[in-house]
Amino acid sequence: MNQLVRNSGAQSKENTMKAKSLREIIIWLIDHLTVTEQKGIENIPPSGGLIVATNHMSRMDIPVLFTLPKRVKVTALVTTKYLKYPLLRWFIITAEGIWLDRDIADFAAIRQAVQKLDQGFAVGISPEGTRSSTGQLLEGKPGTALIALRAQVPVLPVALIGTETSVVELRHFRKPHISVEYGKVIQPPKLDREHREEQLNQLTTEIMCQIAAMMPEKYHGFYKDHPRLKEILAGK
Repeated sequence: MNQLVRNSGAQSKENTMKAKSLREIIIWLIDHLTVTEQKGIENIPPSGGLIVATNHMSRMDIPVLFTLPKRVKVTALVTTKYLKYPLLRWFIITAEGIWLDRDIADFAAIRQAVQKLDQGFAVGISPEGTRSSTGQLLEGKPGTALIALRAQVPVLPVALIGTETSVVELRHFRKPHISVEYGKVIQPPKLDREHREEQLNQLTTEIMCQIAAMMPEKYHGFYKDHPRLKEILAGK
């Protein structure tokens, strides 16, 4: 039994070292192959479980997410559809990503995410649940809010701009211009099982509108006329 525990611990340490080395390589590549501007870094909590909620427009979003400043332990929930891309699959496995099957209620992935948050990880999630083909925000789904309520950790809204054209630009040997803006963290309320659906809807809306408020109007999509977005913009 002791030998099994030692072997498990050694394997876990090895995986963590691989993930750390990969992250260092990704940071170097993003720094040298793109022109990436990061704003609002002061809003990133330096420690503790943290949900990093981003809009999703490109496969480039995942590597950009792993450059999160001020944090060492970073992972993400990633859809199983990326399993068919060998390089991206290797990257996600090495980075200790959490596979999420979006075709079912994947409670196993949710449990893994909560475990990582309990261990002090920053866990990246796209509340939209899928990549936007237009670049405009899609309606947020309640999964991100559910994890935040269960884990009782803050949500960091993040707006990505420029990733939607980055892959094409890289293929043409041009440096894409990418903007990453970190908003103020959103603290989830205590889970009230009698009003859970209302809490999920309110928190999802707040996350998505905070993301939208950091983006130009052409990206607002589903939330372009939402009263909460108008309220946030009026207060800026």
